Parts: sequence; structure tokens; C-alpha cells
Amino acid sequence: MSASGSVSRPASLLVIFGATGDLAGRMLLPSLYGLHRDGLLATDFRCLGTARSDLDTGAFRDQVRQHLEKRVPVADRDTDSVARFLDRLEYQAADVADSQSATALTERIKALRTGDVLYHLSTAPRFYAPICAVLGAARLAGAGTRVMLEKPIGHDLASAVAINDGVTATFDESRVFRVDHYLGKEGVQNLLALRFGNALFEPLWNARHIEQVQITVAETIGVEGRGDYYDHSGASRDMLQNHLLQLVCLTAMEPPSQFDPSAVRNEKLKVLRSLRPIEVADIPNNSVAGQYTAGAVDGVAVPGYRDELGRASNTETYIALRAHVDNWRWSGVPFYLRTGKRMARRATEIYLQFRAVPHSIFANSGAAVEPNALIISLQPEERIELRLMHKTPGLDRNGLKLAQVALDLETSDAFKQARRRLAYERLYLDAIEGNGTLFVRRDETETAWQWIDGILDGWQKLGISPKSYPAGTFGPSSAVALTERHGHSWRE
Repeated sequence: MSASGSVSRPASLLVIFGATGDLAGRMLLPSLYGLHRDGLLATDFRCLGTARSDLDTGAFRDQVRQHLEKRVPVADRDTDSVARFLDRLEYQAADVADSQSATALTERIKALRTGDVLYHLSTAPRFYAPICAVLGAARLAGAGTRVMLEKPIGHDLASAVAINDGVTATFDESRVFRVDHYLGKEGVQNLLALRFGNALFEPLWNARHIEQVQITVAETIGVEGRGDYYDHSGASRDMLQNHLLQLVCLTAMEPPSQFDPSAVRNEKLKVLRSLRPIEVADIPNNSVAGQYTAGAVDGVAVPGYRDELGRASNTETYIALRAHVDNWRWSGVPFYLRTGKRMARRATEIYLQFRAVPHSIFANSGAAVEPNALIISLQPEERIELRLMHKTPGLDRNGLKLAQVALDLETSDAFKQARRRLAYERLYLDAIEGNGTLFVRRDETETAWQWIDGILDGWQKLGISPKSYPAGTFGPSSAVALTERHGHSWRE
């Protein structure tokens, strides 16, 4: 039976499960330090780390200090601020599968609790339900508590439902905060500001004016020691089901009535439910799976996926799709989606190509008119480019010449005084304060899995194996045909 209760005030205690893990060291604790340094945490705020690692509080604080020295720029840390941050930290070694250990943890939480509590489950998803059950049995999951869950939420629809059922048996849905760290990025949030805070773009943001949309999440890294996890998930489950589809939602959604959790997530859900299923017969012409072989990235030789993994594998490290959002706004507009590892450059971007002018008055002068385009780059740098046609300077005795130029807004230039924040700073602050706008709701997760499962099932039924592509390229050659057979080309 679900425990009910509404969020009433900011959490004064954060409990991080998996506090000695890689994610905690790279992102979570440095992000928490950033909030502390900027005075965004209440004076009585405490953080309790827990994991199976046999440490005491002193050893944990030493470990966190080392993470901060490695991850936080020297200019952003000072001895006094770090010392005061470490004083906020406690540690309790625990294994929730061991009743005595679990009891010691829950008693420690009760001793530290002075108000609302945020639990962050930075563990393997199979531990989510057991951890929640332990908290529920100890009466630590009622009103004034909420829980953050890291991806992946399952391996397919059935496993996602099972995980969600296990968590919501203890925490009602309004107090479950599913993390997609892309939603914490400034550039992703700026996409909403760009669309709904400017009168210029929204009238053009539809099928009458946009010919195609491309969304790319390209990585230059390989599996980086995550081979066993990655081989179980592949690009489709690791990146497409969450990050890429969330970008589709924010690009394609209707204007919400207001910027609050229910309104925003309701509109994202409508997009997911409007995605046209890619049927088995359409799989060969609308999807491409790839796996990188040995090659060179940035001039450095790198091994192939199977060499890194140490065994044969049929897991895709690249996926490209031609998708459609079947609704009034986007009818007939292809959404080309791709993500992969060991690609030619690191990039996360949204590319919207507008339709060509209906008639070029410059055709007789030999000047070519290219379609306008809007490029929203999220990484490695956050910037917005609007590509427009411009007259090439000169006397034009041989005919007027045109060239495409970019109106370029680079946020690092526009906001030089603003510190560039880690995504988890935004996510932690919102979760601490109980704001779920930038978190993923259960029905979003399960609807996304339903669409992805159809593609993966189609691959299996057709016996489709990943096509090879050399590391340092933009994927298999068949991905080129995915766009070019429709008169389009990938933006490289």
C-alpha cells in the first residue's frame, strides 16, 4: 500500500545510497559542494552517505576531499568552504540485504532526521525496491520524504513496470524523482526558454515551416570500464530510451499551460504517445544498428568494441532512427535520431532545418539559396546558431552571390560572469525543494520503453545484427542511406 504525503518543506537530510560509487565521486558530491559553497543549502542541512564499503565518517570525508580536489576547479574551492562542507557529511556502512546492517542504517537516519528527507538511490536498479521496502518498514518513507532514482529504470517495459511497482509500493508517485541528468543541463532548460519565452520561433515551430529535425548525441569515448553493463544495454537502452527521447519531447512538445511539474510532464507524455511505432516491416528502412571496430579518435588509435569487451558481442554501440511524431504540429516531419560511441566528435545537438523559400528570385544570377536552419548545441559547448542567407560582399559584376552565415549566441560569452554549473546541482536543488519539473514521471518512462521495445523486438525477429563502423567516424554507411533516400543528409 502506497504511503501518502505531500512535500511541505525543503529536505534537511540527504541520504545517498551508493555514496562511494563512481557517480557519487564524479558528479553527486561535487555538485552538492557547489550548492554548499554558494549558500544554497540550509544551515542545518546534513548528508548521510551509505554503501557496503567498510568506512567510518572520517575515512568517507577524506575520500570526498580527494574527489573535490580532482573534480572541482581550484578557483571554486577554498580550505574553509571545503572544511565546512565536509562537516555536513556522515557515513554509515550498510548492506540492506542484511537485517542487522539495515537496522543500524535506519536508526542512524532517525537520529539525524530533523525534518524532510531526500533519499538518492545511486545503486543498481535491482536494489531500488529492497531499499524502499527497508525504509518503509522502518517508518522512514511517509510524509516529508521523497526518493531519487538513477537510470536505467529497467531493461524493457516489463522490468520497468516491476521496478516502478516495487518503489511505489512504498513511495507514492508524487514523491518519486526519476533522474535523467540531461534535464539538469543549462542548454536543455534553455530549449524551453528559447521556444516558449520568445515570440520569434514558436509560430515557425511546426510542419508548415520545418522540413526535418535531427537530434544527435555523439560520444568519442568507448565503454570506459563499463563493459559488462553496456553489453547488457547497448546504445538503445543506455541513451535512446532516456536522453534522446527526452530531447525529442522538449523539441516537439506543445506549450504547457505553466512551468510546473504536472503541466510540463503532461505535454512530454503526449509526444511519447504520438511517436509512430516502427513496425517490423519498416525496421530495415527506418533503423540502423552499428558497432565500432578499431580506428582513431582525435588522432589516437583505439581498439574496437569487442577488443575492449574481451569477447564476441552482438550489442549495438550506435543506433540511428527515422521517427515520426504523428500529431497536428509535426505531421510529415521526419525526426532523425542517432547516438553512438567512438564517433568522430563529441556533440549533443538539435538541428532544425526550415523549408526552402517557395521561389528563389536569385536563380537567374546563379546564386544558390540554402534552407535556413536552427542549431541548438548542448555539448561540448552550449550555443545557439541561426543560419541565414547573406549577400557575399563585392561588386557582383558576374551576378549576385549568396552565402549562408550564422547568427551565433554562445552562452559562455553572453553570461561570462555566471559559473557553469554541473547538471546535478540543478537536480539536487529541485529535489531537495520538492520540485519535480525536471524529473521523469512513471508514465513517461514506461511509454518510452514500449516504443523502444517495438524496435528491439523487430531487430530480433528480422535477425538484424549491428553493422561495423570504424572508431572515429559517424557510424555505419547504412546510416547515410537512412537520410539520403528521403533527400536529406546528416549534419556532420
